Amino acid sequence: MEIQEIKQRFGIIGNSPLLNRAINIANQVAPTDISVLITGESGSGKEVFSHIIHQMSPRKHGPFIAVNCGAIPEGTIDSELFGHEKGAYTGAVGERKGYFETVNGGTIFLDEIAEMPLGTQARLLRVLESGQYIKVGSSKVEKTNVRVIAATNVDVYDAVKSGKFREDLYYRLNTVPLKIPPLRDRKEDVYLLFRKFTSDFTDKYRTPPIQLDEEAQQVLINYTWPGNVRQLKNMAEQLAVLERDRIITAQTLLTYIPHETGNRNLPMRLDNQHKEDFSERDILYKVLFDMKRDMVELKKLVADIIEHGGVSTNYANHSQTINQLYRDIELPGNPETQFTLQQPVNTNNNNTNVNNNNNVDAYNITHEAEEVEESLSLIEKESDLIRKALKKHKGKRKLAANELGISERTLYRKIKELNL
Repeated sequence: MEIQEIKQRFGIIGNSPLLNRAINIANQVAPTDISVLITGESGSGKEVFSHIIHQMSPRKHGPFIAVNCGAIPEGTIDSELFGHEKGAYTGAVGERKGYFETVNGGTIFLDEIAEMPLGTQARLLRVLESGQYIKVGSSKVEKTNVRVIAATNVDVYDAVKSGKFREDLYYRLNTVPLKIPPLRDRKEDVYLLFRKFTSDFTDKYRTPPIQLDEEAQQVLINYTWPGNVRQLKNMAEQLAVLERDRIITAQTLLTYIPHETGNRNLPMRLDNQHKEDFSERDILYKVLFDMKRDMVELKKLVADIIEHGGVSTNYANHSQTINQLYRDIELPGNPETQFTLQQPVNTNNNNTNVNNNNNVDAYNITHEAEEVEESLSLIEKESDLIRKALKKHKGKRKLAANELGISERTLYRKIKELNL
């Protein structure tokens, strides 16, 4: 069957390549009898694909049942799936058939399979491998012929690594993986789905048709839709029932978008503890990297002056810039170091520039004080920065803490530790 025919038969709206690929995989795997693991976010339509696989398989005339494993209590899920004998546990007043017995010859859809307890997973693995199971409270081995389609909205492999899901069951179920794309990856389908839903609901509730202006359409398409198709359908129903003005603007549409999920693309905010630890470490690195960058700029500027040979008209500006850069660096232990340029003497009466190769040493760079090896102690850097911040803000510790990017409490602790 063609993809378009499948869409019409099962009421699927959209032309996204990711959606078409998922439908194509379901179409190919349906005639076989192997297990399928459907993955996708909540509300993306995983159960619809389980119906596609069942209805297009040789089991289409057999029973179909959907079971939400996360909604069944851990103490009764074995009884629900495999049945129990009379007196198997307190309250078992009679024999009960499980889903694997009642759906024999058909298909069972196990939704939220990752929520299944480990003991039940072992029972399910035996059913998948041999078709055998034992009722709760019985010792008799039963046989069943059921096709299993499982689904989950979490990463099952992560659950395997954390010990919450059996690895052998994962590989047994994941014979054919089928991933359903989230609505945010199907932007071209969002407006089509919205029009379909609003049309259905206006007919159902006998209300006038709903239309979106251009700005509202852009809001609809660009929203991330964390609840996927289910969320879009619910919002369309609310608009069809509640809005008197049937031309929906962007401002009206935004009132139906939850603020908590509407800001999903914003950067994550760190808590204060992480912020403090990061700032203390980062501010020390920043000082060292800034000093290195200034030295590189200084070297480039000197090399540029030397490369041009004779006296430049911008000599004074170059000399002033270099001295300022050097003063800004403020090498520890040698605060009086001053950077000077000596202007070369040009004996050429024609005032022509001297050849670059013969004048590499035309500008002599000297220090008036002897160079002292720079200290790389983080404690000294930290102490120096705190002293400067306190001096700048005249001893006001709150302002100094804001300048340093740390909390006032941390500043008090640092002052005490460093004996400032």
